[in-house]
Amino acid sequence: MRIHYFQHVPFEGLGFIETWINEKGFQLSHTKFFENELMPDLNEIDWLIVMGGPMGVYDEEQYPWLKAEKEFILQAIKADKIVLGICLGAQLIAESLGAKVYPNKFKEIGWFPVEVFEATHKFNFPQNRITVFHWHGDTFDMPEGATLAASSRACINQAFRFKKNVVGLQFHLETTSESLYAMIENCGDELISNAFIQSAAQIINNTDNYLEHNHNAMRLILKYLEEVKTVEV
Repeated sequence: MRIHYFQHVPFEGLGFIETWINEKGFQLSHTKFFENELMPDLNEIDWLIVMGGPMGVYDEEQYPWLKAEKEFILQAIKADKIVLGICLGAQLIAESLGAKVYPNKFKEIGWFPVEVFEATHKFNFPQNRITVFHWHGDTFDMPEGATLAASSRACINQAFRFKKNVVGLQFHLETTSESLYAMIENCGDELISNAFIQSAAQIINNTDNYLEHNHNAMRLILKYLEEVKTVEV
């Protein structure tokens, strides 16, 4: 299995996803846009994983590679590649599929629960409610033909599945202790008092309570995608 990922900033890497990939022994390559790396030949990858970042999908003037990235994502979807998007990555998938991306009514930062819908996502979660790590201010409309997979109080469209092979997650199941500290260090100015924004101390103090559950959920989603046969899409 040849997995390629797009990384937008140094402090938002694969996290736990890389642990899973290494366990499986899959081939891993990357495009780090902040280092001006080139995108791959689409024919040479099986999966595309699109990570998060503090920029918006609409910031093409400041980040001109966004336009080409969105075009590549769309071509990967059309080619029936497995495509997984995390936070900004989910928003990029949504826009690539023609949906609108825009500021949500609330920023959502910290550990907050989402309701998951087994009937639509088919990830085999053992429960229909899980507390996950959020760090986002934007949201997206559901792409045409996609099914809603999760919602929270602050943000209705938290996750979606398109066809069988495309998954977008607004939240961060891949977070590790290291990546969480890095996000706080680099984006801590966003931690203002708000009903859906926790303090750095609250985030850090709750990490041990939820991290393992998040990684177990991430593992289930990755297992689902691993088992998807593109001929059935």
